[in-house]
Amino acid sequence: MHSRLIALLCLSGGLAAAQSEHAQRLEAAATVFSEVMDIADRSIPQDLLDRAHCAVIVPGLKRGAFIFGAKYGRGFISCRKAGKVGWSAPGAVRIEGGSFGLQAGGSETDVIMLVMNERGAQRLLSSRFTIGGDASVAAGPVGRTASAETDAYMSAEILTWSRSRGVFAGISLRGATLRRDASAVRALYGKDYENRDIVLKDVAPPAAAKRLLSLLNKYSSRG
Repeated sequence: MHSRLIALLCLSGGLAAAQSEHAQRLEAAATVFSEVMDIADRSIPQDLLDRAHCAVIVPGLKRGAFIFGAKYGRGFISCRKAGKVGWSAPGAVRIEGGSFGLQAGGSETDVIMLVMNERGAQRLLSSRFTIGGDASVAAGPVGRTASAETDAYMSAEILTWSRSRGVFAGISLRGATLRRDASAVRALYGKDYENRDIVLKDVAPPAAAKRLLSLLNKYSSRG
């Protein structure tokens, strides 16, 4: 009985620690989005944010390279509520990808993606998704009032940006893959939801997502 109690306490402690880790990542995602949107004349164009169907924010995407390069990170996706005002509870995603070339070194980068149409959103909510393979992608333009009415931006299903060492710019993530972060979903929601269910079925967001959703509503005129 004593050993069983200890095991239960250890399990509950582990679950609490996991929940805290992902809650901190949600807070980091909110901070990334807020800081980027507050960059005078160097943030995401307002018209693109207003038209976006979904947003993906990955705080601290890690890159490391020595001949073979790799990138990986964990973040969140939120989409506009169909027929309603506001953004959905956040699903959790992992981004992974690789490259080959004569390169060395490493860095950590914040990444923001906007999904610009319904087809892109549906593909992104599938079990596994390849950027630039399953949907067209382009490096996003920078500047709150920048014109986004070019063929590249109008036809792309996903637009991508990065911030590294304080510099915010469009980035190509072609070839990287996104998939559901199952452990983060279980820790935050207590159930093994699919991201599609979280985003489309009005699942209640965890308390840790309050700031991120508030900021998405604040900076998007469609709410």
